[in-house]
Amino acid sequence: MIGFRIKPEMKLGVAVSATQIEGGDRNNSWYDWYRKGKIKDNSSPERANRHYELFREDTDLLKETLIQTYRFGIEWSRIEPKPGEFRQDVLNRYREEISLLTEAGILPLLTLHHFTNPLWFEEMGGFENPDSVPIFLRFTEKVVSSFGDLVSEYITVNEPNVYSVGGFFFGNWPPGKKSFRSVLKVYRHLTECHVKAYELIHNIRKNKGYHDTKVGFAHHMRVFEPKIPNNPLHRLYANCSEYLFQDVICKAFMTGVCEFPLKKPKDIKPGKYYDFIGLNYYSRSTVSRFGDGVKGNVPVNDLGWEIYPQGILECAKKLYNQYSAPVYITENGTCDNEDKFRSRFIYEHLKVLCESNLPVHRYYHWCFLDNFEWLEGESARFGIVHVDFETQKRTVKKSGYFYREIIRNGGVSEEMARECLNEEYKINDPKEKIIGGAWS
Repeated sequence: MIGFRIKPEMKLGVAVSATQIEGGDRNNSWYDWYRKGKIKDNSSPERANRHYELFREDTDLLKETLIQTYRFGIEWSRIEPKPGEFRQDVLNRYREEISLLTEAGILPLLTLHHFTNPLWFEEMGGFENPDSVPIFLRFTEKVVSSFGDLVSEYITVNEPNVYSVGGFFFGNWPPGKKSFRSVLKVYRHLTECHVKAYELIHNIRKNKGYHDTKVGFAHHMRVFEPKIPNNPLHRLYANCSEYLFQDVICKAFMTGVCEFPLKKPKDIKPGKYYDFIGLNYYSRSTVSRFGDGVKGNVPVNDLGWEIYPQGILECAKKLYNQYSAPVYITENGTCDNEDKFRSRFIYEHLKVLCESNLPVHRYYHWCFLDNFEWLEGESARFGIVHVDFETQKRTVKKSGYFYREIIRNGGVSEEMARECLNEEYKINDPKEKIIGGAWS
């Protein structure tokens, strides 16, 4: 059987982030990064998809594609443009969008922090500064107090490992530092932010009479394999990459337990600080040093990342065996600029999840709209909806209609499977490629 059924408890959705789609904001760290000439195609997040203005049209597209749940972010720099100064008009705008989602029967999953900071926060040292913790909690309290009657599910921090390593170790993301000591400081303060925000969100909604709160974080994982399996140095690098980049920060966020080389925040007690396991999965890496290698002669996307569907199950199983909670695939997607193989990608990743015995309750495809894709700018298209950035015209792609049919039918029929399996992946050069750092 090449068809499959979606698990009864599983909701299918799409994911976005505020900075990548909203446009119109110059007060955040990624606009500043663009201003410094760091974006490969020189495109600006100030344009993006103009979703801040066009959210009603985009909500109609969510309904057209039958999306069941929507993971989205809010722009901290819009809400709090100056320290302690909150804009009620911006909060009202987000409330209108969330209300449209809930009225349409679309379950919102709200992300509080997705890579970007207000410039004033960045200038005070960002998450390197211990004062970042009460400041982030102040923001969290404002957001949850404003939307807690509409939103029951929250992600505190998106990919703290990618954010920390990209911005503070490899230096190719803002603020552009290259210091392992800085990474450890950021890890520690983000851990404290998550643990305290977890408790704060539950308390705010409990005091409002709600008992359905779910809080977690979105953890980026990939499969790390030694380039040469019997090479002890390659095995060491692979194990170190997995431990330092994935395991240590995940355990700290989930349990409050900080293992070497992390220092434990003083007032954090060991406990359970998650209601679901959030997993962002994209690819597999071969490791011969601290970098991002790809095997030769394997399927790859338009950024050169290996397409390895089995890896989503390997990562999800590892997390479930450790933390035993419902699994949310909070991101999974691929760069396919001409939409030649995205339907097959969706099919193969969903199939391994749905044929497993794991309790996968959510799958969020990254992403809904072609958007501003961080360092790649507008050149890397991940969306199931095509965006003409000049005219801002939206057009649902073939893969978007394929995803809609999966939702409509509750699975993939044999005919749908045969059709998408006719799509061909690109196969890379037989030799291993090194495609960059930050594992992102």
